[in-house]
Amino acid sequence: MKIEIWSDIRCPFCYIGKRKFEMGLDKFEHKNNVEVEWKSFELDPGLKTQTDVNTTAHLAAIKGISKERANEMQQYVKEIANEVGLDFNADKAIVANSFNGHRLIQFAKTKGLGNEAEEALFKAHFTEGKNIDDKEVLFEIGKSIGLDENKTRDVLASEAFAKEVKSDEAQAQSYGISGVPFFVLNDKYAVSGAQSPDTFLQALEQTWKESEVEKKPVIISDGESCSADGNCI
Repeated sequence: MKIEIWSDIRCPFCYIGKRKFEMGLDKFEHKNNVEVEWKSFELDPGLKTQTDVNTTAHLAAIKGISKERANEMQQYVKEIANEVGLDFNADKAIVANSFNGHRLIQFAKTKGLGNEAEEALFKAHFTEGKNIDDKEVLFEIGKSIGLDENKTRDVLASEAFAKEVKSDEAQAQSYGISGVPFFVLNDKYAVSGAQSPDTFLQALEQTWKESEVEKKPVIISDGESCSADGNCI
């Protein structure tokens, strides 16, 4: 069973949704038969990286609200993150464009390390306050998850995997996806947002059940046949 997840590494609910999905998946009887593929989605493709601005100040500016109100909103998200074992540090998080980070994820996917890259980039941005648009930071993240150092430098120094990022985003647009996280199960069902682990588990079970039924042939049993015990009727 295949699960495709559209996500942006700048999106707090994508990180929270990742953890909730994993909690649901861990309870799923057939979890070893599930393939997860991370898909690129940029919430703000035109965002300019500003290393001297944290996400709280940026939130206040783009929404036209006070810093106090922005702090309240960030605290709300932090509490939700804490509930699933995540530590968000909004005051440390840097306003950074995520395109190069997505290119790194696309490269990691070719080596079977897409989930590891996604997790490391989320942690770097939300917990450690690292600049996820800085190519040296991205190189270190790539190295930490086991990507070849020379190949990673080559990817980051070029425009490699830019097409793959754009392709994912075009696919999201064709599906009508306007927000993330967005989970597509076996090209049949979708779960939008950071739902509860139980909701994810129910979606996994329903999708698995229906996929197993679809594997069985439709039997029309009116014709003459021979049974397994050799009885021909």
